[in-house]
Amino acid sequence: MARITGFGGVFIKSPNPKALSAWYRDVFGMEVGSWGGALLKQSPQSPDTATWTPFDQNTTHFAPSTREVMINFAVDDLDAYVKEIEARGVMIEGRMADESYGKFAWILDPDGTKIELWEPKR
Repeated sequence: MARITGFGGVFIKSPNPKALSAWYRDVFGMEVGSWGGALLKQSPQSPDTATWTPFDQNTTHFAPSTREVMINFAVDDLDAYVKEIEARGVMIEGRMADESYGKFAWILDPDGTKIELWEPKR
């Protein structure tokens, strides 16, 4: 039987796609192509797997965002990454340290989409 082989992308509606692409470029350093998106290549530090998880429609896990999607980006050093993006004017919405699977911080993009930054436990 054919099967899913990996995570293929994240696609988000935005009232201003060009401004949102610029924010992701400026805050995360993504190389945004002329087509408006970025290719994210796996690195040796990338987790072995990506997570797909549906949440109940009444979850508060995405708060304060009211969007129906949350994005999770794996990072190699959460503390250093948080300092870098705070220096770019990004407000940290919350942090959780040392779960059995790593550390987390949350931010919102300009459209209000919650972004979870995750440093996997090594």
